[in-house]
Amino acid sequence: MIETSFKFNFASSEVIDSYAKRINDEYESGEIGYYHLPVLGQNLLGEIEEYEKGLVHIKNVVLVGIGGSSLGVKALKSMLEGTKGIKRELLFLDNVDPCSYKSTLSGLKFDETLFIISSKSGNTIETITIFKCLLDDFKPQNLGKNFLIITDPGTNLENFAKENGIKFFNIPKNVGGRFSVLSAIGLVPLGICGYDIKALLEGALACKKQYIEQKDSSIVAKAYHYATSRNASINVIFSYCDRFFEFNDWYVQLWAESLGKKRGYKRVGLTPVGLVGSRDQHSFLQLIMDGVKDKSVTFIKIKDHASDKTIPNLSLKGLEECDFVAGLSLNELINLQCDATAMALVQEGISVDTITLERLDEFHAGWLIFYYELLTSATGIMLGINTYDQPGVEIGKRILKTMLLK
Repeated sequence: MIETSFKFNFASSEVIDSYAKRINDEYESGEIGYYHLPVLGQNLLGEIEEYEKGLVHIKNVVLVGIGGSSLGVKALKSMLEGTKGIKRELLFLDNVDPCSYKSTLSGLKFDETLFIISSKSGNTIETITIFKCLLDDFKPQNLGKNFLIITDPGTNLENFAKENGIKFFNIPKNVGGRFSVLSAIGLVPLGICGYDIKALLEGALACKKQYIEQKDSSIVAKAYHYATSRNASINVIFSYCDRFFEFNDWYVQLWAESLGKKRGYKRVGLTPVGLVGSRDQHSFLQLIMDGVKDKSVTFIKIKDHASDKTIPNLSLKGLEECDFVAGLSLNELINLQCDATAMALVQEGISVDTITLERLDEFHAGWLIFYYELLTSATGIMLGINTYDQPGVEIGKRILKTMLLK
């Protein structure tokens, strides 16, 4: 159902096995919670289903969150565009941009909208600020009717929910925000809107079994190749489907916030870039091909785009040089473009690998999310850093607070 191929050499099995053991130790310690979400998430399915039964008056769901509380959910919604049986529209308020705030709320009827206030810490300044704006604009009397809260256990936001009769779901404390999409952060809004979150978890569980339980070492070998490369400090995802646009954004946050760290007096990290094919063949590809050879590229393609649209055998005067693709389906063309671009980069000596999904549904989306979380953890171990903190981000928050309290 999922195929991976690599156009670069792996390190020796002795080297890879030693790192694989360290990843397994991290998994078995239980300290890093996201590893266990594909199993733990099953416990939420019944509670989400029961809660959804009481939302007959709700037509729209607005997720209020930022960073890890939003990007992964947006990625999954985008990847699953066109899914049949969706019950409600899922919208996002993930920035304190006044124009976005106004445009997102325009046309919504408050009584028909559920606002999910999602903050792991419970005191994310952007999220709580938008929450206050919503309360000020709509002045609801019964908060439990149109608001839902997702947060860590014991936060002030959870306490607020209890005091005001608002339903809340918890995120495990040992699950970091950018690794949390398979927790209540993602399962609740997606489940409420009608996506198959059981299949999503099953895809993630299949990935977990392959790389952790069945000990497929290729993901560790890939991480080692990235972490030890003398030249390639920029890692590019080249996704051949527009539905991956938001996934690329999620990957950029996951990779940048996890791997850009100080190790003692040394600064380390791998810079993420997300591209969409075939569009970006006409922009960024030129830099990869002829610019500095400081990039590796992962291609993501889909065998079945669920479309049988065929390019017509239609010749236009003066444009005959484009006739050579006539008779192909658009599905075939975009995948051939992916293969041709990958081949061109291999010939330039660039590290290339490909992930091929059978189709883009909940199962495959869950597999891909968990794959990149595992790859991030493995790369962080090899870089010798704490993959799960974000001290640089916290400094900016403290400076903002100091500025405003002067």
